[in-house]
Amino acid sequence: MPERVVVFVDYQNTYNRAREIFHTDKDPTFFGQVDPLKLGEYLAARSAVSRELTEVRVYRGRPDPLKDAQGYGANLRQAAVQEGRGQGKVKFVSRSLRYPSDWPKSRPQEKGIDVALAVDFVVMAVRQEYNVGIVVSTDSDLVPALEAVAALPSVRCEVAAFSCPNMHCRRLSVKGAGVWCHWIDEAAYLDMSDHTDYNQLVITI
Repeated sequence: MPERVVVFVDYQNTYNRAREIFHTDKDPTFFGQVDPLKLGEYLAARSAVSRELTEVRVYRGRPDPLKDAQGYGANLRQAAVQEGRGQGKVKFVSRSLRYPSDWPKSRPQEKGIDVALAVDFVVMAVRQEYNVGIVVSTDSDLVPALEAVAALPSVRCEVAAFSCPNMHCRRLSVKGAGVWCHWIDEAAYLDMSDHTDYNQLVITI
């Protein structure tokens, strides 16, 4: 039986690291997006043993429709399109952004996204809903969740981060656990990139 793989994507962290490693501030804002299914398939295939990608879970904040109607619409369109072409394996998990009192001078912030990812990562491991859980993030707040899963005998955790010849993202790790890191180079990143401008995309039914 192939190992069941579930990939947990910290969307904003992944987007920011892709921009940092592979792009410049002059590139369009939609450069840095990745196709979740292609990302998941790439990670699941990087093993000497038989694996089956069962799910890619994408965790991200969602704008308030009353404060940012354009951003809210783009967020919904991106989730709908990527879930639609994800062959039933892609699921977006969203939480409302938190808007500071001096918004729009200060930008809204994600609230609870890392907690939601961490809880699902651990709970699904305990329930044995995957054999291998792969976290795509460099957020050190997720290390306790990795430590919890790494201590379980029945599942395995791995991480992923971007890399190019002159720069590596920092990677998540668990001391003494030997958590494997999938380094995603530029060629692989370009293959899984999604350069759709979801602000301009029109979905017809």
